[in-house]
Amino acid sequence: MTLPAWLQSVHHDGSEKYVADLYPRLGDTVRVRLRVGADAPVRRAYLRTFPDGEQFFAPMDAGPVAPPARWWEADLPINQPVVHYRFILEADDGAWWYTAAGPTAAEPLDATDFRILADYDAAAWVPNAVFYQIFPDRFANGDPATNPRPDEFEYRGHRPQTYPWGAPPPTEQFMPLLFYGGDLPGIVQRLDYLEALGVNALYLNPVFAAHSNHKYDVMDYEHVDPHLGGDEALIALRRALDARGMRYILDIVPNHCGYWHTWFQAARADPAAPEADFFTFAAHPDEYATWLGMWTLPKLDYRSAELRRRIYEGPDAVFRRWLRPPFAADGWRVDVANMLARQGATQMGADITRGIRRAVKETRPDAYLMGEHFFDATPHLQGDQWDGVMNYLGFALPLWYWLRGFERGGWGLDEPITAPVHHSWPTAALADTWRNVRAAIPWAVALQQYNLLGSHDTPRIRTVVGGSDAEHRDALHRLATVLLFTFPGTPGLYYGDEIGLTDQPGLRSRGCMVWDEAQWDHSLLAFTRNLVALRRRSPALQHGGFQMLAVERDTLAYQREGLAGRVLVVAHRCATPRPAGPLPVAHGGIPNGTRLGEVFSGQEAVVKNGALALPELPQGATIWET
Repeated sequence: MTLPAWLQSVHHDGSEKYVADLYPRLGDTVRVRLRVGADAPVRRAYLRTFPDGEQFFAPMDAGPVAPPARWWEADLPINQPVVHYRFILEADDGAWWYTAAGPTAAEPLDATDFRILADYDAAAWVPNAVFYQIFPDRFANGDPATNPRPDEFEYRGHRPQTYPWGAPPPTEQFMPLLFYGGDLPGIVQRLDYLEALGVNALYLNPVFAAHSNHKYDVMDYEHVDPHLGGDEALIALRRALDARGMRYILDIVPNHCGYWHTWFQAARADPAAPEADFFTFAAHPDEYATWLGMWTLPKLDYRSAELRRRIYEGPDAVFRRWLRPPFAADGWRVDVANMLARQGATQMGADITRGIRRAVKETRPDAYLMGEHFFDATPHLQGDQWDGVMNYLGFALPLWYWLRGFERGGWGLDEPITAPVHHSWPTAALADTWRNVRAAIPWAVALQQYNLLGSHDTPRIRTVVGGSDAEHRDALHRLATVLLFTFPGTPGLYYGDEIGLTDQPGLRSRGCMVWDEAQWDHSLLAFTRNLVALRRRSPALQHGGFQMLAVERDTLAYQREGLAGRVLVVAHRCATPRPAGPLPVAHGGIPNGTRLGEVFSGQEAVVKNGALALPELPQGATIWET
């Protein structure tokens, strides 16, 4: 169905310009506003709520007309823990619903309603943060005396070996035991670099004791791996971060542990041991449930009350202990959060996650609880489970498809599912995917999502957009970085992306950080620093609303709108420039005469006749600020 054009001017989100208080208490009343085009044929507007299971319609007040917009307002009672609401417009050309999924003539489902959470304990610092993800073994070697040595242990018939920093990995070395000696003292020694980059929060891949370089095969949740410097090194990192006003979060694997964990060894040795209930044995001691069939990673069984006590419920539980001094982590990233406590007939994931959240927030109310999730995490992002997830589906993956073409791999596939190379992924598909994920979660939670372009589990962004044309690769890398820093949520850089690192043979995205400045892409580094600074100084980018303004074949445009200003982002993926011409913006409530400056070039443009006169746009992205 083709909708009337005026419906493009209808907008509401949970941001400060539309909701008077995004974090109300139960019993409060919040003023909400709806923006409609000044010439839209709307006669009356209603706020539809659903108190205690029955719908209620409140007539909205017709607010001031400030061309090109007119505002409608109403009071929203916060009378239950989750208040969901939508709007209905009575117009000359029909009645139209408006939800977070957009306008429609069809009766919308409650799942697309806007939502406000009462008494929501958000980590208030997260929208103001710029994260930097570090894979410790590959970032910096601060203490070579702790490098893993072959005589220390044996793992599946192999022994650890530490190689010279950045040396190509030998093909004969068992990859999990391929070390370069990166450690926590190395991070401390490089904090000046990170501070100059402008980041103010670190996400560390696992640091707990384990045999492998990645340490997702944890042997001991109670201690930092000695090869990374041990407990004292993490305490020293905490102190060094405090001196710079920076934060950090730890990575934990509560879904499974390592084969050599003391709990699993006790369970194998004695079927009557308390730890035996932590695992699911088909035949004791050698047939047991694992993560994706990997015998080195036995899956934890949360039907065990004692396991729940040790992991999160007890006063000294793992999730609590590391949030307290002297380690005082600012939060957690939870590995394979989509699979946690899910095992055939036993599906306890939501209950266990709620329990973890209670423990974390009781211990440190401002802690950030973020899960790894490649798929639809929206049922777990309703304010009672994760604060946020690594936003693959809601940001990164659709952006990859838009820039390089559709490609999806997964378990059960011998080769990826791809679209023909001559069929570029539609810009409308990108916009729809972003909107669908955003519409399914409260706005307060949308601001907590961890946005990223890649991680230790994916190709680097410069590899994703790669090719033989270096100029093309650089333009698309920069385009993606602009979107990362201007999208709702918190941006997370993967170490080395800011200097142009690409995947390396044998190591993929887990190569060593390059510290030889002669090998850096200094122009890209300066570009990234400028974006970090922009993000940290712009309230509109930290807390402002989001509205897609244009969806063209190779171009998209959106605005972030706050009380103190607005930012427009225009991204163009094609090597052929977008011709100079007007970009309609009246439907974004932007009045004629508004003057905007482009952040990188200093160019200026003025809104005339409802459109922003844009110059020719080469491949890449531009940012326009009021």
